[in-house]
Amino acid sequence: MGGHYDRAARLADILALITDWSPGGLAPFDQLHSGGLSASRLLARLAKMTPGEDVLDAGCGVGGSARMLASEFGSVVTGVDLSRAYIEIARAVMHKTDTPGRFECADLLDLPFADASFDVIWSQHAATNIRDKSRLYGELKRVLRRGGRLAFHDLRKGASSALPHMPLPFADRFDESFLSDSVEQRGILTGLGFRELLWQDRTAATVAFFCNLPEPDASGDKLGLQLLLGPGYPDMLANIKRNFAEGRLGAAMGVYVLD
Repeated sequence: MGGHYDRAARLADILALITDWSPGGLAPFDQLHSGGLSASRLLARLAKMTPGEDVLDAGCGVGGSARMLASEFGSVVTGVDLSRAYIEIARAVMHKTDTPGRFECADLLDLPFADASFDVIWSQHAATNIRDKSRLYGELKRVLRRGGRLAFHDLRKGASSALPHMPLPFADRFDESFLSDSVEQRGILTGLGFRELLWQDRTAATVAFFCNLPEPDASGDKLGLQLLLGPGYPDMLANIKRNFAEGRLGAAMGVYVLD
């Protein structure tokens, strides 16, 4: 990713800014996906999460959704991400909040887990950075138990054929962005043996989310995604708003079961 996810502020500086350790207090900083905390909670409800399930948060970022699943839904969560900086932050916040779970630095195309290790695979926006979707979902299938569920929230190609404006919160350049469309993604999943339980277009809701999102804090003394994505975050945010307004990006949630 050419350092796109290696721009986080110093861990000590981030921790010093946190005064509210609840999921809501952390959300401006630790929900690294469109829709924020409300979208994470919606996906959990759509996936019908139940206490005690072994969950893999694939592409967990700094662990916001993983901690929410553990504290609000009783999930036993393992979060993995390719960014060592994000995993360090996730572990530190987990310790501060006394939330159960574990975080590991790992490649989603080569996971360090045995076959059939998890009841649920959870993923939010991670697929946007992976070119080989068949290999990605094949590896997620490998570590999912029979009868287990794949729950995802993804950005995708919009109704317009125009390329998105760059940079974006998930990519600086076109060669870092691998958006799929619904036909492609659903075809790959069913071809691998997943059965669709739910598909929900979230484009309109995502447009509304970004319209209501406040401008990034320029002072550096408030929690926000600029602490993870660096000084270029305002431009990334402006571009993602423009892309959704122009139909260059879309969003969807899905829940699939492995029969």
